[in-house]
Amino acid sequence: MLFRRRKPDSFYDRVRTLVWPRRSFSRSWQYISKRVLRLTASPHSIAAGVAAGVFASSTPFLGFHIIMATIICYVIRGNVIAAAIGTMFANPLTLPLLWGATLELGRFMLYGKFSYEGPPLHLGHLLSHGSFASIWDPWLKPMAIGSIPIGLALALGFYFLTRMATNAFRRQRRKRLAERARRRAASTAGLDAHMDMAAS
Repeated sequence: MLFRRRKPDSFYDRVRTLVWPRRSFSRSWQYISKRVLRLTASPHSIAAGVAAGVFASSTPFLGFHIIMATIICYVIRGNVIAAAIGTMFANPLTLPLLWGATLELGRFMLYGKFSYEGPPLHLGHLLSHGSFASIWDPWLKPMAIGSIPIGLALALGFYFLTRMATNAFRRQRRKRLAERARRRAASTAGLDAHMDMAAS
């Protein structure tokens, strides 16, 4: 297959890449941000798409983030590609913070306190024998409730940041294109003048 590695990555390398990219985080962030800024859509559509992806990634429903972001995009007229990129906000570095914050806020919104009052929770038992109903009340329900205000706050912040960045990027690109066209016109005018002098 074209561009396939000659030596496939080991399981350790694949896990390490999920947690720590081969490139630095700053280079990966620059690559992702440029992919977003170069999309051919209106600034509102791009910003709304990113906001939809960030909001969806704040929820605890892993595996459904892109589906949720796509549905939100159709409602707020966002760009689906920007939404898919926005769901990358949920990554191994941010997920523990998101899950902890949404769980505690959800418990406070539901029960008026941060501590869970109920039978002791044994995570290993829940993962091996638990059903959806057994983890809904103690875990997923408060996380889903808590993810709404946190996701809205993050989505609004990313919307305005992305819209401002998109407008600034396009202004700079217009300036570069205008300067390039001016230099090209000046070069063409100089060449024409030189040819006229040579002809005379």
